[in-house]
Amino acid sequence: MSEEAPTSPPRSSPNILVTGTPGTGKTTTAEMVALAAGLEKVTVGDLVKERGLHDGYNEEYDTYWLDEDKVVDEMEPMMAGGGVCVDFHTCEFFPERWFDLVVVLRAETSRIFDRLEARGYKSNKVQENVECEIMQVVLDEARESYKPEVVMELHSNTVDDMESNVEKIVAFVEEFRARNQ
Repeated sequence: MSEEAPTSPPRSSPNILVTGTPGTGKTTTAEMVALAAGLEKVTVGDLVKERGLHDGYNEEYDTYWLDEDKVVDEMEPMMAGGGVCVDFHTCEFFPERWFDLVVVLRAETSRIFDRLEARGYKSNKVQENVECEIMQVVLDEARESYKPEVVMELHSNTVDDMESNVEKIVAFVEEFRARNQ
């Protein structure tokens, strides 16, 4: 007989992951969703820096070496009650039970290139992220890590796209809350 993971009481408000290649608009979208839907926003990259959830710094790519176990341990209590909108560029290491919706933002590679270059990313980092978007790495990770019914792919090329995406996600939050009162 196999042991089952402990179950927590049903959430009255969903947990949402907004993910995608850097430059697809994750942070802005997550901020807008959190504000419009009354969710707590967690930007994993900030959490990693602020709480030392890494194994050092990668000079070549100007980023931290993420310690996935530390991140999961740190976030577990935050996620238990629901009502959290998480923003991060990858998703496969998060427990499936955490999220009621996984939004994968996609953008044209020319837009990603321009956005990352404007942020001052090193050329090797820009190129790697553009290639990741071409190969739909984050979308494939989401599809492999979560049930198909919780993964939503949305295009994020323009301000209109972003506003439409926020409306769709907020509608999901409202429907979830109505079903789980």
